[in-house]
Amino acid sequence: MDDTSLGFMTDNSTRLDHVVLWVRDPLAAADFYEKTVGMEPLRTTEFAEGAVSFPSVRLNDETIFDLAPLSLAERMNMLPGAADSAGHPVNHVCLSLSADSFDALRTRLRERDVTVSDFSYDSYGAQGMARRSFYFRDPDGNVFEARHYG
Repeated sequence: MDDTSLGFMTDNSTRLDHVVLWVRDPLAAADFYEKTVGMEPLRTTEFAEGAVSFPSVRLNDETIFDLAPLSLAERMNMLPGAADSAGHPVNHVCLSLSADSFDALRTRLRERDVTVSDFSYDSYGAQGMARRSFYFRDPDGNVFEARHYG
């Protein structure tokens, strides 16, 4: 059975739009992702002014991370039981970077005293075998893997 018979999108038309991370302090989280990880903060002023429910950070042209305060959990009613997702861990989110960006991220993390794992080598992922990867946590305990392929 090939991927198309299972209904998987094989024409690269499916993209990851956003990931919602539960955080204690959205502005502190946005600051971490901007200054440590190197992402662009979005809607932080609007959040601080109370105009929007959460800020975000931009991963790339197509993908953002929404930084949802835990206080929003009680309003998660898109599906029965959705509010129960607050505090349910995702194992990790993996960021794919160029070799230079990978090294720069590791340096920034260490400069800010963020614990990083040892390197892993030849780990399988969406683009095949990654040359190197490592793990780190954000201030809310969300685990990230950083890797580069080429």
